[in-house]
Amino acid sequence: MNYHHKKFRPLSNSENGEISEDTIFHYHQEGNILTCEYSGSQIKKGHLIGLVDEDGNINMRYHQINAKGELMTGICQSTPEVLPSGKVRLHEKWQWTSGDMSHGESLLEEI
Repeated sequence: MNYHHKKFRPLSNSENGEISEDTIFHYHQEGNILTCEYSGSQIKKGHLIGLVDEDGNINMRYHQINAKGELMTGICQSTPEVLPSGKVRLHEKWQWTSGDMSHGESLLEEI
């Protein structure tokens, strides 16, 4: 699976997360290296970097500046689901590596 030039929007997120339906993710991929810029809602600016395996699963790290001006960091495992339309839905399990170190889940869908 290749995520190059794909855009995603959250469908849902745990309450302790900072993304919402207004957050847009712009993915880029070279080989198995994935990068992304994102912003919107509570996120002023965010980046992620990850590795994509042969099944399209993503092992990533992220950092972002939120609306409070805080630098937040985390880790995420993302599993793709190809929808009947051909679009990709990402099932994500994440954890903050800053702040309260809590866990969460989110669901993103290609737009």
